[in-house]
Amino acid sequence: MNAIDLITYDIPPLVHSDSGEKAMNWMDEFKVSHLPVLKNGNYVGLVSETDILDKLDFSKNLDELFQHLPRPYVNAEAHLFEILSKISEYKISVMPILDKDEKYIGCTNIFELMTTIANTASIKEKGGILVLEINQSDYSMSQIAQIVESNNAKILSSTILSDPSSTNMDVTLKINQEDLTHIIRTFERYDYTVKAEYQNGMGSDDLKWRYDALMNYLKY
Repeated sequence: MNAIDLITYDIPPLVHSDSGEKAMNWMDEFKVSHLPVLKNGNYVGLVSETDILDKLDFSKNLDELFQHLPRPYVNAEAHLFEILSKISEYKISVMPILDKDEKYIGCTNIFELMTTIANTASIKEKGGILVLEINQSDYSMSQIAQIVESNNAKILSSTILSDPSSTNMDVTLKINQEDLTHIIRTFERYDYTVKAEYQNGMGSDDLKWRYDALMNYLKY
């Protein structure tokens, strides 16, 4: 999925002549802590709630308050993973999206991205979750998939979380079965460490409740 498919039209950009007070009011209204700023239709940067709070006079316009604004953005063809990487790098709640000529075409936000991730990661699908702790040198998705499929199950999605200070990583699997007992035993026979499991009582209904709660928190 590309950035142009993730544009949310619920969050309008500011213009350089808008006041700091208006920027704060809009951030509160749209439940974000950043907003794009345009000047003559061109994207000049991203203003943050924290930056405005550091100023003493909210009645001044953004041109008067800031001589320079950070200018993070992605182009319209950027992949979802690139957007997530840049949002993490800049620690921002909104990501401006520009076309190939660097013209502003819209933005996306954390809520939109989380919704997309939830749908693509099969969070709403019924099933269970396993977290395997694996040494990076031993990682083999083909073997992991073979173990799961040998128990007449399928992997709906997988994610990897690595720690730069460790040689181990966590591999999280969403599997299309709610009872993972036999799959866990098979992994253990192959000397895999099952770090966590979410099944049966903490199955799809509970996971869906947690997903809905997270979405409501991000939105409101």
